[in-house]
Amino acid sequence: MKILFLCQYFPPEMGAPAARTWEHTRHWASKGHDVTVVTGFPNHPTGIIRPEYRGMYVRREWVEGVSLLRTWVYCAANKGFFRRVLNFLSFFFSSLLLGGLMLPRPEVVIGTSPQFFCAVAAWLLSWWKRVPFVFEVRDIWPLSAIELGAITNRWLISILEAIELHLYRQSRAIVIVAESTRPYLLARGIPAEKIVLIPNGLDDRFIESPTDSPETIRERLGLKDKFVVSYIGTLGMSHALETMIEAATAMRDDAGIHFLLIGEGAEKAQLMAMAAERQPGNITFLPEQPRESLPGFYRASDLGIVSLKNLPVFTKVLPSKLFELMGAGCPIVCSVAGEAAQLVDRSGAGICIAPENEAALREAINTMRNDPTRRREMARAGREFVRAHYARSVLADRYLEALCERI
Repeated sequence: MKILFLCQYFPPEMGAPAARTWEHTRHWASKGHDVTVVTGFPNHPTGIIRPEYRGMYVRREWVEGVSLLRTWVYCAANKGFFRRVLNFLSFFFSSLLLGGLMLPRPEVVIGTSPQFFCAVAAWLLSWWKRVPFVFEVRDIWPLSAIELGAITNRWLISILEAIELHLYRQSRAIVIVAESTRPYLLARGIPAEKIVLIPNGLDDRFIESPTDSPETIRERLGLKDKFVVSYIGTLGMSHALETMIEAATAMRDDAGIHFLLIGEGAEKAQLMAMAAERQPGNITFLPEQPRESLPGFYRASDLGIVSLKNLPVFTKVLPSKLFELMGAGCPIVCSVAGEAAQLVDRSGAGICIAPENEAALREAINTMRNDPTRRREMARAGREFVRAHYARSVLADRYLEALCERI
């Protein structure tokens, strides 16, 4: 099958969209399928293009059987509404134009959200090439932006919701990553037979990446004898990480506990300023790390935090870091309501608390710190659960079967 996949983010960029798209398309290519990904030049989330890609407007690459078409984007850091919209629209226009002119006719075009305009470009490319369009819905957009307060203009909201519904109706299939997205689509009048569940999962090659030992990492960071509570990922407006700073401040007198935040994002400067003002002395911020080194940081952590704001839209998501933490054997504190909490409870891999609840976070940390036997059991349960039910290779095969059935 000739598959054309549009995703603005792709390795060496970090984050769930890049990892999911890469791991799926690499697996499809290994099965002999002709896979092309249209993506941007890597600059997310800092807005700074990596040195090896500077000065380019278009570039072709081939990586493990996957053909890449990298197109120009207006670079913007992952903050500020207007510049981010320009970033999204620049990829929309460049991917549509260059994808239409430079690429042969595929058998299917897949577009993933977020960002939303990527899916619009994929639909237009499918119309241009006269082939089916498949819409991968990772986050419900524009609903998530509306609930976060990023979009408030009712006229604009009405237009975006009309585009969203049009994409649902025009797609041959809608791939969702969380079961709780299904009722939302059904309520919008989408036929049940269009909807396919392909959740996030664990890629064995990633989790088995050679890394520094946990002991080496902890010693390098000066955390050798500490109980390390970490958050590793995007430091964005969705993630309610102020709660983690508040908990660290309240626990400042406990010299045995240390908080580690690794990553970049729109809220990083604000979080660092908040920590500097309160001066708890038990927080370390690190820049974004290469993806292949993350399993080492997961294993160097005594607890891994998965956190999102207390908004209805986030009850319908399954953060990809849940599966990575489970695979690495790091017990989880899940501060996300809904399907994510249900999965953590079902797996036995962690403890669930109410989102944005600083007192509950402190209680969970203290409970887990004082029960090493329970932490070991959670680590074992998480590893077994994710390998049994969420292996990325199995999910990629299921995705491919769904495409073959509907194209």
